[in-house]
Amino acid sequence: MSEVLILKTAALGDVLRTTSILPGLQATLPETRITWVTAPGAVDLVRTHPLVAEVVAVDARDPASIAAAGARLARTRWTRVISLDDERPLCALAAGLDAEQLSGATLDAAGQRVYTPDVAPWFDMGLLSVHGKQRADELKLRNTRSHPAIYADMLGIPLGKPALHLPAEARATADAFARRHGLDRRRPLVGLNTGAGGRWVSKQLSPERTVELARQLARELPPSAAFLVLGGADEAGRNAQILAGLAAAGLGERAIDAGTHNPLLEFAALVALVDLLVTSDSLALHVSVALGRPVVAFFAPTSAAEIELYGLGEKVLSTASDYCSYRPDARNDSITPERLTAAALRVLGAARGGFKSGAGSPTLPGPG
Repeated sequence: MSEVLILKTAALGDVLRTTSILPGLQATLPETRITWVTAPGAVDLVRTHPLVAEVVAVDARDPASIAAAGARLARTRWTRVISLDDERPLCALAAGLDAEQLSGATLDAAGQRVYTPDVAPWFDMGLLSVHGKQRADELKLRNTRSHPAIYADMLGIPLGKPALHLPAEARATADAFARRHGLDRRRPLVGLNTGAGGRWVSKQLSPERTVELARQLARELPPSAAFLVLGGADEAGRNAQILAGLAAAGLGERAIDAGTHNPLLEFAALVALVDLLVTSDSLALHVSVALGRPVVAFFAPTSAAEIELYGLGEKVLSTASDYCSYRPDARNDSITPERLTAAALRVLGAARGGFKSGAGSPTLPGPG
């Protein structure tokens, strides 16, 4: 039995997209038992995956949590440890394990944070880059390869797809939500997830542009089409603005508030209801891809090249000179409702034969 340990704790979207490596690890090391170390808030993103045998929750900011995880993991001799976070406590955790092979971030003999040569294709573009920040930023901007492709090559495994397996209780909650709002196979549903938390203001589409996007789509879609406004706790205020704007635009009866305090897997189950998700580079994007839902994603400060859509949709990129600069104030005014509407209609046409009423809507993914 091969024992493989993955250390990946943050951010939520990054944890989910990293599940793309699981099928390749299983194929490369038959009879593999995979353990995943992640943040407490990310446990639900990996615990239902059939290729993950155990999840160990660890708070990288809490020395006691790190110590407890280290004691638990020290009981196993690991065939391979894959350490994908560069925070010092997690590097120290990886360095202290008994492993036949370590790939990723660790500590050297002098206690300095380093990464192994095999993961250079990814870490060379990050904050820990041996080339310094300026060169790392240049490499990130020039990169044309997706996150799963880079990871597969550097780990020596076949290219895989991320996956999120919804438990029955989350699917039941979403089914009940759909019934309450009259969402059935005859009513097309477009998800709008245009916020991105508090830090990345330039990842977001403004409430005004979100409303205009819905207005333009409403003119092209069947009268029964509805809009599901999605987001997390940080989006409560802006989502209220969007819903008020949709009501003022005469779309109030077609606008549905998904709420902003849904548990993680219930949020994912709501995403699974949509026929198309229009989203920022955020957790919702990675959820949509992991669930195989059609998507239009827009990018300004971050790299679109890193995102693999697996044929599920389209990307709309900023045309400003500071695209992919990772600046919170990067310009995003070139991401217009017109461009997003055109992309959405193309994806909907590909996904549903022109998105005609009665064409059918998705069945929620099961737990395995």
